[in-house]
Amino acid sequence: MESRVNFKKLEKRGVTAAAGFKAAGIAGGIKKGKKDIALIYSDKPAAAAGVFTLNRVQAAPVHLCKEHLHNPIQAVVINSGNANACTGLKGMQDAQEMAVKTAETLALKKGAVMVSSTGVIGMPLPMDKIIPGIEAVANSLGRGIDYDLATALAIMTTDTRPKQTAYRCSTPGGTFHIGGMSKGSGMICPNMATMLAFLTTDVKIERDLLQQLFAEAADSSFNVITVDGETSTNDTALVLANGAAENIEITPRSEYLPLFKEILSKVCQELAMMIVKDGEGLTKVLTLKIKGAADECGGRKMARSVLNSPLVKTAFYGEDANWGRIIAALGYSGIEFDPSKVDIFIGPYQVAASGGAVPFSEEKMKKVLQERDISILIDLKLGQSEVTAWGTDMSHEYISINSDYRS
Repeated sequence: MESRVNFKKLEKRGVTAAAGFKAAGIAGGIKKGKKDIALIYSDKPAAAAGVFTLNRVQAAPVHLCKEHLHNPIQAVVINSGNANACTGLKGMQDAQEMAVKTAETLALKKGAVMVSSTGVIGMPLPMDKIIPGIEAVANSLGRGIDYDLATALAIMTTDTRPKQTAYRCSTPGGTFHIGGMSKGSGMICPNMATMLAFLTTDVKIERDLLQQLFAEAADSSFNVITVDGETSTNDTALVLANGAAENIEITPRSEYLPLFKEILSKVCQELAMMIVKDGEGLTKVLTLKIKGAADECGGRKMARSVLNSPLVKTAFYGEDANWGRIIAALGYSGIEFDPSKVDIFIGPYQVAASGGAVPFSEEKMKKVLQERDISILIDLKLGQSEVTAWGTDMSHEYISINSDYRS
């Protein structure tokens, strides 16, 4: 099958790359002079799958999305600039009103609409701006590069650039697409991150299978990135599958199942990496591979512990090969391992062997640490599992950005 299959990245494309989807992003007045209301619309009902924050404090739109997740979905409405989190009963009523207004404007059932918000926590939504904004964005729907970009811009908060990607896959049975967009720059930590991600695909697939595949893709992408160890109240990733592609149905026995999984994971990983590379105030992007873990779950926890460590982050910001901070972070991860077996590499150079120091050239290491992209390899020698995770350093600029976020 591989020789008869071709998949291609679609440059500058995002959520409308898949057949049957339209989108738009407008400035509704929530933020000063910036786009802040987005809408994704499917011509036909779509199966939906989602993963959400594990923070016990969850925003009203997260609760609404969970309520609607098993319904056929035709629209996702998103606002930026206000998270509608910690807003009590009124916040839930406002999220429901957003769904109702979107449904009425597009002639849909209320349960066919997902709602998402991002921005400042604890402030009521400016519904006097959002309600007319929903009508305006619904009247602006379209397909193509300009619509993809406008929609991606409208969900941004402290992001410095829009984040989107899309692929077209041609097979002997037909052609399908997967596209998506995301936002996130700070409050980024697994399970999930302050991130929103919205994917669209035109394959036909049952909701339960889509949920399984999306959860797996999220575990190897959105759930292995961290910028600052903060898990937000609004974290949401959704995928809609509307079946608009002719003759492409993904089932547990479909010959195209492995291909669909590969491209879905690729889109998720690209969107996740865009978030990491846009991390607030970063000067380094860290790629951490843990090999020899007993299992993937434990490996992810250890990776999270290392990449979330303020001491590890600041060491890389200061271009200091302080591997002791790395092994210390492993030690408080809560996962059992034998420190006397651990090997650590930074870039191409080994800095620790069997839990002890290895001589290395400080001059050569300095050149590695001056690069923007730095790799770290930890070999636990416990088992056969490998995990790759991504993170950043922490700079003075991160503190500046987050000390005046509301201003």
